[in-house]
Amino acid sequence: MAGVGQKRITKELGELTTSPPSGVTVELKDESNLHIWKVGMDGPSGSPYAGGRFDLELTLPPNYPFKPPTVVFKTKVYHPNVSNDSPPNTGMMCLGMLRDNEWKPSTKMGAVLEFIRHLLQEPDPDDAVEAKIADQYKQDKAGYEKEAKDWTKR
Repeated sequence: MAGVGQKRITKELGELTTSPPSGVTVELKDESNLHIWKVGMDGPSGSPYAGGRFDLELTLPPNYPFKPPTVVFKTKVYHPNVSNDSPPNTGMMCLGMLRDNEWKPSTKMGAVLEFIRHLLQEPDPDDAVEAKIADQYKQDKAGYEKEAKDWTKR
């Protein structure tokens, strides 16, 4: 089974490095490890993250594609679906499709990255890891957007 995972990772990485989704770059964090990817993501235009560039780390488990990857924002971001807790949880994403019980082995990393970028455009406050930010998003969207823009400029 490890052979299947390695082949798939190599194929997906090749596809994403040559033709990534719009506003996204993908490369290996370390050439000797296929399982940890360094992702750069532009903040989507029309969102409070526009003009920002976000660094993410995508880690594929040894039993990929049967288990989901983990995605961590390395750039601090003011977002209801991204943890701002102290390490080791800083930057962890709450993303339904990456939960063990919702993960589908047929899901490709390109789709995961596109979904993450879409989540920057449209947060999901009902599936938040940052409850205060989610409440602000629901009750004071202008305040949320101002704070998110301020964080993005830092």
